[in-house]
Parts: sequence; structure tokens; C-alpha cells
Amino acid sequence: MSQDLHMPPTPLEVLDQKIDRLAAHQAAWVAMSPTERAALLRRCMPTLAAEADAWADTARRLKGYAAGSNGHGEEYLGGTLAVMRNLRLFAEALDAGGAPKLPKTWQRSDGQWIARVFPQNALDKALFAGTTVDIWIEPGQEPSQGKLYRDKRAGKVRGDGKGGVSCVLGAGNQTSIPPMDVLYKLVVDDEVCILKMNPVNEAVGPHIERAFAPLVQAGFLEVCYGGVPEGKHLTDHEKVSSIHITGSATAHDAIIWGPGEEGSKNKAAGTPRITKHITSELGCVSPVLVVPGKWTDAELDYQARQVASMLAYNCGFNCNGSRLIVLASGWPQKDAFRKLVYDKLAATPTRKAYYPTAQRTFETFTGQYEATQLGDASGEGVLPWTMLEGVGTDEGEFALNNEPWAGIMSFVEVDADGAAAYIDAAVPFANDRCWGTLSINVLCDPRTEKALGDAFDEAIAALRYGTIAINCWSGLGYGIVNATWGAFPGHPLDDIESGQGVVHNGLLLDHPQKSVIRTPFVMKPTPAWFTDHKNNLALGQVMTQFEAAPSFFKVPKVALTALKG
Repeated sequence: MSQDLHMPPTPLEVLDQKIDRLAAHQAAWVAMSPTERAALLRRCMPTLAAEADAWADTARRLKGYAAGSNGHGEEYLGGTLAVMRNLRLFAEALDAGGAPKLPKTWQRSDGQWIARVFPQNALDKALFAGTTVDIWIEPGQEPSQGKLYRDKRAGKVRGDGKGGVSCVLGAGNQTSIPPMDVLYKLVVDDEVCILKMNPVNEAVGPHIERAFAPLVQAGFLEVCYGGVPEGKHLTDHEKVSSIHITGSATAHDAIIWGPGEEGSKNKAAGTPRITKHITSELGCVSPVLVVPGKWTDAELDYQARQVASMLAYNCGFNCNGSRLIVLASGWPQKDAFRKLVYDKLAATPTRKAYYPTAQRTFETFTGQYEATQLGDASGEGVLPWTMLEGVGTDEGEFALNNEPWAGIMSFVEVDADGAAAYIDAAVPFANDRCWGTLSINVLCDPRTEKALGDAFDEAIAALRYGTIAINCWSGLGYGIVNATWGAFPGHPLDDIESGQGVVHNGLLLDHPQKSVIRTPFVMKPTPAWFTDHKNNLALGQVMTQFEAAPSFFKVPKVALTALKG
């Protein structure tokens, strides 16, 4: 890594100074009204817009992507664009006193509430035709919003009413994750933040500081750098009241229980080394449920492109990347679909596997299974797209219980012929055999869904995942920000899997259980998350600037850019 892509660790005494500064300003943050907070977030939007090009350029260089490449475009789409949407949605929610208008709410027959959070307006409908996002509310709860702001208006406060200092341990893969985690802690949890950048993408830290300069200057955000020693200093600091981590379950457990043998003993005894409130997003072995139907050649091709893109986006280093493609054993088109996915991956340009653990992950998984390697892996640091062969569905299967943090995925089959038998088998398989509950993708053509009737809705209801994407990639749910992002509720600290709590949640629902995002079975023009998109760089640039100040006058430019994909 070149020198300008490395940040020296922040000295421990400087970390203490940063925490002291935050602690001195936490009362001022707590005292700010929703509209004052909204104004401060809006001040970050032009500074982010001014920083976006440099931010994306640094991100693509540290990942080894060529300027102008699709990987470069992804650093806007999955980076600056998502952050800009988050700023805008939270500012709008705060201007509405913490309770922006919900497009629609309803109850299922069992009494569970569902809140539609997207589309919110005609602009959303124009840019995302046919796309909906619904947040399912925890059973027994109502679709209320903005509890923090309701409590403040009523004279009630959380804890001692003094807020707190949160340590946010940033993710190393997507550059939007650290700043968006910070925004959630600020807006929803009422805490000022010290953000420690992950060493993998630490060079983006100065861009975040400049983009969020109004928050930094006001004393509500500090950014710092380093590895495990600096992280431990922060998490254990007496003035840090909470922790948020996006990373691995192993890192989470080291924080809570301790590393190695010490951690194992503490976990067995139920004695965590620290008891601070911790929220987390820790990955998933994300399945793709392919509901058998009679697909046209065009539909087979489209969905094969989409499944390949679910893996190849960001070189496979996504916690919601496709890992298990679940087919029905009796689906007549299964072999044709499988071959198309292989062909699409083989035609997808390989990339530098930038994550430091990639080679070890590749060797671990290919040591467990025979593997088909696809694409040109001759470049320095490049790994092939890899399909594991012979993966079973029994309990204890390695590929079902370990997330392959690289460009690796598998096909598995459940015993089923038609669609009804498939969902009866695939839903419990996904719930009970696949590690994690962060995200799942369900592909079902409209003819088959209609034939299934209520059984399809019941299958969606039964899936225990934080994000369910119907006919699209769950990455759209992440980037659209109206949805929640996090594990399905219920993981205890000693069996954390995908984590606890959510982020994003742009309309501030109080009791989210899961988000369900749906698109048409085939979308035109090519969706932005397809890695064979021909114009994603320009689209990411245009959309980032659009989100800074949405307007119908700008829609034609966005549409023309998208049509070139």
C-alpha cells in the first residue's frame, strides 16, 4: 500500500484528548432540538458533495481498481451516494420531529404491523419504478417513530439524560458503513462519536472528516486510526459508554469476552470482560432462494447476471454477498441456470482481492471442497471467482456455517419439484442451517408467485432475516437507507451470529423486526448493482449530486445516465 493510503496509529494520549473533547460536548448535542440537528446534517451535504470525487478516488486506489472502472463506480454507488441519502433522510425525519409521514401502514391477519417506507413521493417512483420497501414491526408493537424525540418532548429521557460517547469501530469493506453507523448513533441513540477507521480503508478517514466537518467542528465527532491496541483502548475507556462494530463475530467476541482462551472461559462462565451496551453487524452466509418456475430465456439470463453480480460486487467483500444459491432438485431449468451463472462469472473481470485475509480464506475453502475457478487470476493479488462443488445441506456443513469472505459461493439443492414444495423445504433450510440472519435474496417470477398465493407471503413472513430482498439484491436495501440494516432480532451476546441492533432506518421506526425490499422480476434499464453495468461511474456521480438536492428538474439527467447502462 502506498504511503498516502496509510494513516499512522493515533497515539493513545491523543485518543484520550479526543474522547475528552467529545465528553465535553455531549451535553450540547443532547440539548439540540430536532430542527437544529437537521440543519447541522444539511450543512454536511455540500461538504460531502465537494469531497465525493476525492473520496471515491482514494477508495478505488486502496482497492486496486482502475480509474473509470466499474469498481470505481461502485465507490460512489456504495459509498458517497448512500451517505448522502442517509444525511438527507435523517434531516427530513428530524425536521418532521422524528416522525416523517409513512406512505402506508397495515396489519397482517396475525396482527403484525407493516410500515411502507419507500417510495415516499413521486420522485422515488420516477427513479425506482416498481420498487417498494416495507419494514415489518416486532409482533405486539405498533409502527411508532422517533421514540427518542417523543420522550424528550414528554420530559422523559434515556438513562441519566446526559447522552454518552460511543466508540464506532468502522468496517473495512464499504466506505459508507463507518459514517452511516456514526449518523445512526448520533441521531437515534443520542450519542456523540469517536470513529476508529479500519486499517483496510483508513485512508478514507480524512475524507470523512472533511465531509462531516460541521459535526467535527461542533465537537460531536472525532476520527482516529490504528489497530487492535487502539481499538481496545477506546472500547475499555471509562468515558466511552457504548460500542458499535461492523465486522466479524470473532472481533465482537474478543471485545466482549476477551481473546483466545480467556474469551472462551469468560463466555462459558457468562462473565463478559466489559458490560457496555454494544450493537453490531457481523455478516452472514447469505442465501439466494431460487423459487422454481417456468422462466423465459431472457429471465434466466437476467437472473444469472444478477446472481453473479451479487458475488462480484466489491470483489466479494460484502457481508450480504451471495454465498449459497439454493435450487430445487426437481426444477427442469436448474442446470441451465447454473451454467449461466458460471458463464456470467467467467465473463466478469476479476479484481485485486484487496482484503488482507482473502488469500487465507481462499485456501481454507478450496481446501475443504473441490472448486471451479472462473476468470483470469493472473494479475498481482487477483483471485478467481470460485464456485465450491459438492456442498451438502446437512447440519454441520462447513460452507453453511462459515462466511467465505472473498469471491466464493456455492450451489446447493433441496429436495423439491414444484414451487410449493420448494418453499416448504427452502425456508427452514435458510432459517436453521445457514449461519447468520443479516440478509437473504428470493427470486420468484410473478406467474409462480401468483400461483403460490398466500403461501408466498407466509414464506416471507417465516424467514428470520433482517433484510429480505425479493427479485433483487439485498444491497439495494442497504443503499436505499429507508430500510433497516442489521440482523434479525434475538441473538444473545454468547451466540451473536449476525449481531444485535440496526442502523439506517431513515424514517426512524421504533420497533423494526425486518425489512422487505421488492423489485420487478426483470428491471430495465440495467440496475446499478449489476457488475456488467456500462455506465455505473457516471451514474454514481450523478446520483450522489442528485441526492444532495433532489429535484424533478434533475430527473432527465439521471434517467439518461441510467439508460446508458
